[in-house]
Amino acid sequence: MSGSNPVARVGTGIAGLDEMLGGGVPAGHVVLVTGLPGTGKTCLGLQFLAAGLAHGERGLFLSLEEDAPQLVESARLFGWPVEEAVRTGALTILRLDPKETRQNLQRIQGSFAKELAASGAKRIVVDSVSLLNMLGEDEPAKRQTLFGLAGACRASGATAILTAEADPTHPAVTRDGLSEYVADGVILLGYSTAEDGRRVGLSLRVLKMRRTAHARTVQPYRIGPGGLTVDAKAVDFGSGL
Repeated sequence: MSGSNPVARVGTGIAGLDEMLGGGVPAGHVVLVTGLPGTGKTCLGLQFLAAGLAHGERGLFLSLEEDAPQLVESARLFGWPVEEAVRTGALTILRLDPKETRQNLQRIQGSFAKELAASGAKRIVVDSVSLLNMLGEDEPAKRQTLFGLAGACRASGATAILTAEADPTHPAVTRDGLSEYVADGVILLGYSTAEDGRRVGLSLRVLKMRRTAHARTVQPYRIGPGGLTVDAKAVDFGSGL
């Protein structure tokens, strides 16, 4: 990118990941975070929102899995006390009940863009689009919902993270095989395995990130009391534009 037109960036709250991205996610991007269960997708989303709150940025968490008390407790256990942010409205947690299929799809395809704009959120997390895709009756309906969601996030001007379950048989792609195509960037969380087949750690890779250079290496990470910590030493950068 030209030095006279630097890319505005949004820090993820994870120093090593920001280093891999050359300073953070390009502002306004919709980024997919995919991985198998237990790799820290929800944690990454909460960490991203907590980083924004620390800088006075409003956030919105759209959940199809955990309810608000569970998410607040999870954040607290990782060291991000978000109760006050929820009370003041700096952080909005919306829960969509997967049982209310028709209402949810109508909301995503209709009023959700206005809801996002009205919230004033600068950071959005949707957890997870895999469950959202399960609500669609067929492939065209799933595509319409996904593109509607991504479009609503972009129209709001916020930077968004969408989480998705990876395909257990092909962990480098999502279970639905659609989510990658609506995103500006894809971050893959996975297990690193030894030759004997045992799980020995966690690894992170940036598969794509439009309009910015990014590391193309596979980097180890940990999930601890402070959330995700990425070891980004000696990363290599490709064009990634």
